Amino acid sequence: MSLREGIARLRFADEDRTGYERDKFGSGWIDADHDGCNTRAEVLLAEAVTPPTVTGRCTLSGGTWYSWYDHQSVTATDIDHVVPLAEAWDSGASAWTYDKRVAYANYLDDPRHLEAVSQRSNRQKADQDVAQWLPLPAEHCKYISYWVPIKLTWNLAADQVERQALTRLAADCPNTPITYTPVP
Repeated sequence: MSLREGIARLRFADEDRTGYERDKFGSGWIDADHDGCNTRAEVLLAEAVTPPTVTGRCTLSGGTWYSWYDHQSVTATDIDHVVPLAEAWDSGASAWTYDKRVAYANYLDDPRHLEAVSQRSNRQKADQDVAQWLPLPAEHCKYISYWVPIKLTWNLAADQVERQALTRLAADCPNTPITYTPVP
């Protein structure tokens, strides 16, 4: 399907932050594949421009990353949930089981889900949606082409303001194909 078709397929619902707490998505990064590297380390290893040194049970040191949100080469990164945890909560994750929320917070099956970005851009973005925060203008199309499939993958809703922002942004983007695989 195309990006614009994906936007049209987003389920519509008002957002509700009632009851949101970060720890309802788990107490932190997990090691889902039991290889010694938690989700954060897995993303850092996958996205490194200059790979970090790995010692012991996945202790990382050194390395560089490219933060495409703000076009910065960085040595200290944050891992960003492209669709923030609070936004996921507002959009339907509040009805999920605890285990499904932990899976969302640590999802590695789609490389668009988690991004190594500059600490500055991640803190500026915080828990805002596409109507409230965007990366540099040159990255708007890439950002929404990640946002929409993530929302579709997890059957997360979009409210009216978010859908309007996505539609407005997509009008200036190539109508590129997007793919996603729904999670149960």
